[in-house]
Amino acid sequence: MSFLKYPEYKDSGIEWLGEVPAHWDVKQLKYLVTCLDGQRIPLNGVERYSKQGSVPYWGANKIMDYVDEAIFDEELVLLREDGAPFFDVGKPVAFHSSGPVWPNNHIHVLRPGDSAWVKSIVYGLNATNYIDFVEGSTRDKLTQSRMMSIPLAWPPHDERNHIDSFLDHETARIDALVEEQQRLIELLKEKRQAVISHAVTKGLDPDVPMKDSGVEWLGEVPAHWEIKQLKHVVNPATSITYGIVQAGPDYEGGVPYIKTSDMSGDELPLHGYSKTSPEIDRSYRRSKVSHGDVVIAIRATVGKCLKVPEGLGGANLTQGTAKVSPGEKVFSDFLLFSMRSNPTQGYFDEMAKGATFKEITLDSLRRAPIALPPLAEQEAIVTRIANIIPNIDRLLLDANKSVLLLQERRSALISAAVTGKIDVRNWKPPAATSTTKPTQAETA
Repeated sequence: MSFLKYPEYKDSGIEWLGEVPAHWDVKQLKYLVTCLDGQRIPLNGVERYSKQGSVPYWGANKIMDYVDEAIFDEELVLLREDGAPFFDVGKPVAFHSSGPVWPNNHIHVLRPGDSAWVKSIVYGLNATNYIDFVEGSTRDKLTQSRMMSIPLAWPPHDERNHIDSFLDHETARIDALVEEQQRLIELLKEKRQAVISHAVTKGLDPDVPMKDSGVEWLGEVPAHWEIKQLKHVVNPATSITYGIVQAGPDYEGGVPYIKTSDMSGDELPLHGYSKTSPEIDRSYRRSKVSHGDVVIAIRATVGKCLKVPEGLGGANLTQGTAKVSPGEKVFSDFLLFSMRSNPTQGYFDEMAKGATFKEITLDSLRRAPIALPPLAEQEAIVTRIANIIPNIDRLLLDANKSVLLLQERRSALISAAVTGKIDVRNWKPPAATSTTKPTQAETA
């Protein structure tokens, strides 16, 4: 899909906005909205939440809780105020609310001068370059005074409504494609997990005699396999243990230690860790890791398992992570896949306790049942998984790239339309449906 440019432009006087159509205005936000931040719920108002209610409470991450009553029940523009901890730093996001809502102190509350302006303002704010407007030393913050000086390109009324309709239609088409790709991603993740889980609990031979494992959630396993608790398959010279309780301030040139926050990816990184002093490290020799050990999160993201890469041997752990060192009867990769399997992850979920954050005890971890085939069969299983998983991972990578490209196209389309870089005045929605999906060519 391609669009012409407007026949005539003028300098907006704003570097990031550039030229706008000659017949458009440029208006600061303060001339388009009234700021109602003084009526927001204060951050110390937690005691006013109700467990059962009918009014959504909007925090900055758009997660809803419930309160007894609503302050606002009208067409509003809600704009995220700061970048902690779940925003894209320096990128506030505007969204439309028709009420009732009770925003907190992380959300700017804007009442448009005309309810018909809501969509135009939301689209315009989501195309704004916020570099010149956010400030802060510890986290980016969009103050009220800076926010109200944000300039928006403002076309005439009828044209503005046409742009809104165009963007409603086109973003809905892109959103539908994004949703399809996200469903594909979830299906691929499920398939990946199913391949691993079946291989490490049922083996590769569909005709092998089976037996009851004696573990309800594990079900039947090949008759010649053993069922061992995790503590009985580790290196007898080691123990399943967590790491440093108080690591102290970051120690330059010290010993790196692995936190749950270091385990967000699919592999443990080789660099970027906090470091503790050699003295503290020596007090926790038992939790030092070696290449091939499996590190597991026992707090927060309970059950996340990653293998220690070769360049990370000698690092330590924190209280939120534990290590499992494979013994002579289990290969490291087979142990990793077993701990990642659906049955074992289900066991971790069941054993995890805690109100503020989930945590699994070392005793529960040590008693986790593992289905253990002979070493030769473990090797064959690992080889089979290693041959299948990369293909699924490539499809996952492609699907994730597609989502990013679609989201970039969405942002670019909004920006082009609301700043007048494209002329959509002759655009008409398809007669058949307003949710027709774009073709591959249109999204390329």
